[in-house]
Amino acid sequence: MIPSPRSTGQSAWSDESFQEKDSAGFYVIAAAVVDSDALQDARELMQSLRGRRNTAKSHWTEMDARQKVRAAQCVAGIDGVHVVTIGSPVPPRKQERARSKCLSRLVAELYSLGVDRLFMEAREAQLNKRDIQTVQSARFVLPKGADFRIEHVHGGQEPLLWVADVVAGACRARQLGEDAYWAALHAVVLEVEVPTDCR
Repeated sequence: MIPSPRSTGQSAWSDESFQEKDSAGFYVIAAAVVDSDALQDARELMQSLRGRRNTAKSHWTEMDARQKVRAAQCVAGIDGVHVVTIGSPVPPRKQERARSKCLSRLVAELYSLGVDRLFMEAREAQLNKRDIQTVQSARFVLPKGADFRIEHVHGGQEPLLWVADVVAGACRARQLGEDAYWAALHAVVLEVEVPTDCR
């Protein structure tokens, strides 16, 4: 069950996945809103998903099918909610436009849940700047005086980003016809379809 709107002051952590392919392409941005009293447990749980791999972070694309099922089940058990914006279509070389559309809608959805701070996994400096500009523009559709901030952090520094990585990965798999991972998550995810207007 998706929770009702919360008081302000919440944070969210996000990651993305995408598929460029003419009219069948899509872009996914997932955001995890973890209950404040579950933050440390969630971090420790996500760190445990690395197993014995010598890697700075847990990453969906590096997991085998069994590990992905376990990761989805673990994320489903974390107290909180996950928001996913799914933009389509995403033809080749249009991913940044689609990302902007999805991020704009994500801001509005998160704000309605009481979130006013979004942490996104860092990319190149210029791409991070685009995200900031997108969020600044998206704030104009929020209530007057609304405060919403975005910060970029490196994936290896914040395990809560890995929660969103699992949700985004499972969503992408479902979009491509593989439903097994999504089955564990759908009850704790708010999905929003976003027209990208990409041609």
